[in-house]
Amino acid sequence: MKIACVGLPGSGKSTVGRQLARRLDLRFIDSDQVIEQRIACSIREFFEREGEVAFRDLEQEVIDELTRGEACVLSSGGGTVLRPVNRQHLHERTQVIYLHSSPEEVFRRLRHDQSRPLLQVADPLARLRDLYLARDPLYRETAHFVIETGRPSVATLVNMMAMQLELAGIVTADSPTSNHGQAGRPE
Repeated sequence: MKIACVGLPGSGKSTVGRQLARRLDLRFIDSDQVIEQRIACSIREFFEREGEVAFRDLEQEVIDELTRGEACVLSSGGGTVLRPVNRQHLHERTQVIYLHSSPEEVFRRLRHDQSRPLLQVADPLARLRDLYLARDPLYRETAHFVIETGRPSVATLVNMMAMQLELAGIVTADSPTSNHGQAGRPE
């Protein structure tokens, strides 16, 4: 079973995805971390040096590999859905959960984060609103499930995701997700 989390930067893909992976007793993979290991520098540095097109080319290769690979919970970069081939691979090869967050909610979470290259602009909230307008339809097109992030705790979001997967028959009641609130493996 492969599950992928998509959404705006700061929507909780890595935080919630990591907990969902524990809950389902699956490996957690963050595509941005895989990319950083390959390029041996931060995405921000690579982005500044090589540009967005070179980054998106590399991201496309990584998404293709990861969606073909082992069972896992995959956290994808916020812009992964910009390329149709990535949307296709995610949708056809994984169960995609869109962690839907408003630009204002993401801004509240990220306002002090200097590591996100697309938000290093004079008006990051306006930038998030632009990203949302462009990407929300793409996230929805790619997703099998949409989870509203709002202000629930990480544990609540994981429960919501696990319940959706169970209701859809993707995980069964006797899988680790039936231990509502219990981790799939020790921390």
